[in-house]
Parts: sequence; C-alpha cells; structure tokens
Amino acid sequence: MAHLDLEEQEQLAQLKSWWATYANAIVTALLLTALLLTGWQGWRYWQAQQAGGASNVYETLSKATQGADAKAVRDSSGELLEKYPRTLYASMGALISARFFFDKNDLKTAKAQLQWVIDNTKSDEFRDVARLRLANVLLDEKAYDEALKQLQATHGAAFEAQFATLRGDILVAKGQAADARTAYKFALEKAGTKNRSVQDGIQMRLDALGG
Repeated sequence: MAHLDLEEQEQLAQLKSWWATYANAIVTALLLTALLLTGWQGWRYWQAQQAGGASNVYETLSKATQGADAKAVRDSSGELLEKYPRTLYASMGALISARFFFDKNDLKTAKAQLQWVIDNTKSDEFRDVARLRLANVLLDEKAYDEALKQLQATHGAAFEAQFATLRGDILVAKGQAADARTAYKFALEKAGTKNRSVQDGIQMRLDALGG
C-alpha cells in the first residue's frame, strides 16, 4: 500500500511538473481557439449584415432606375459603393446605374460606374461585362484607342466573341477595314454554332466589308 502511495506521489509530481512546463502554452492555445471561433462567427454575422443591407439598397436602386429617378439612382448607387463595396450587389448596382446614365447621355457618370466595377469587383464576369460596356461608351465618344485598350485586357473565354466583335467595330470606325475583317473572323470562330443570332450579326459585319 505504501508502495502504491509512493508511486501515486511520483505520478502526481510528474503531472505537476508537466503542467508547470506546458500550462501557459495550453491556456494560450485554448484562448486562441476561442478567439478564432468567435472571430469566425463575427465575420459570418458581419457578412450576413452586409449582404442584407446591400440587398435593400440594391432594390431601392433598381426601383429608381425603373422610375427614371436620377437623384435616387445616384444616391443609392453611391451608398452601395461606399458602404458595401465588397458585395456583388455593389458591382451589379454600378452596372445598372451605368446603363441608366448612359441612356440619359451622362457618359461621364456611366464611365465612372463602369470603371469602379473594373477596379473593384470580385467577379471576373462582371469585370468583363464592364470592360465591354466601357469600350462601347468610348466608341460612342470616338475615343477609339482608349476603347481598344480596354479590349486588350485579359478576359474570360466565354467573352472572346464579344470582345473580338467590338474590336472589329472600333477598327471599322477607325477606317482599318483589313484589321476589322480579321477581328470579325476571329469572333465568328469563337462564337461557335450555339448562338445563331450572334453568328448572323458577325457575318453581316463581315459581308459589309466584302467577306
């Protein structure tokens, strides 16, 4: 019995020694785990709050565009970009407000909205759409070289035909028919056979240049 008591005392002494050595590390690890868990939950809550707020503002913006309320469009779009820039609602809002102001012939504001999407969106698809629309605005302004520069940026394969077609349109406007023809042929190749209307539109452009 005494032997067992002595053995227990030795084990207790070893446990105390181990705890003295590793206690701080264990407590620190537990605290870090708790902080990380709390931080993750806080981050998810913040994201949910952001998404909910952005959704409400986007709905206001959408209604304002339908109602042709330029002030409300400007205000709600500004709120989206300022308060919720990391959400996709901000990118979508900038795209629809850009279209609204383009239709109102406010090209300066339209370009600013599209440039914001190019510089800030987390969506490659939205960035490609914004580049195409900005290049179209620049084409209308006869800023041909700036428009072509937008189309030189890296873009998704799904947008190849659209980028090439618009490049051809700009080159036609510049009087560079041979280069435009090359661009249209490339666009026709990338368009594939699924979208007949897109193919027809490109072919009409080619035919107008003599095929």
